[in-house]
Amino acid sequence: MATGARTLARVSVGTSGWSYPTWRPGFYPAGLDPKAFLGFYAERFRTVELNTTGYRMPGVEQFRRWAEQAPDGFEFAPKLPGHRTGVLEAFDSGARALGDRLGPVRVSLKSVRDEGAIELILGSLGAGLRIAFDLEHPSWDGIEERLADQGAVRVNDLDNPAPFRYLRRREAPDEAFAARVRAASEPVYVYFRHEDAPTAPAFAQQLLEMLS
Repeated sequence: MATGARTLARVSVGTSGWSYPTWRPGFYPAGLDPKAFLGFYAERFRTVELNTTGYRMPGVEQFRRWAEQAPDGFEFAPKLPGHRTGVLEAFDSGARALGDRLGPVRVSLKSVRDEGAIELILGSLGAGLRIAFDLEHPSWDGIEERLADQGAVRVNDLDNPAPFRYLRRREAPDEAFAARVRAASEPVYVYFRHEDAPTAPAFAQQLLEMLS
């Protein structure tokens, strides 16, 4: 079991988004310009979910601007709404414009099990992306091994073989959760979900302290 600095080297912890004015002054200093939010955030965490892409597809230049604002070693995890197959090409181009700031890609699918959708998405996106499928309907249970065969994972799966782990959580971390993260031998990405109050960055920092 890895502990301490070795654990932190393979565990990346962050939040679901960063551009929230209501996180002032609890996380961001009072009066901080929203344009400076990302820089402030990236000094404290090394990954963030890029949720904007789940609602509208920014141009390639916007992805490049985000990458330019982030320090070396920082990773964005862009969201792809799985039902919007018409944006797959644009998403692929935009995500790759992040360069070495591109982390895992979260694909959200709310529908019942349709393995054809998985095949379409994986076949439409270029090689080399780390794909985490966020599958909400219970009919998807049991898909994990098939995803792993294609280099993909299921969000919040810590039980099946996988090339990496992608975890999302709204609650504060407890020791049981920290122990499971600590015990994983693969790279782990953990994102605390957004609330209007700055609980997500507080929980992310708490988990980092528990793992250190």
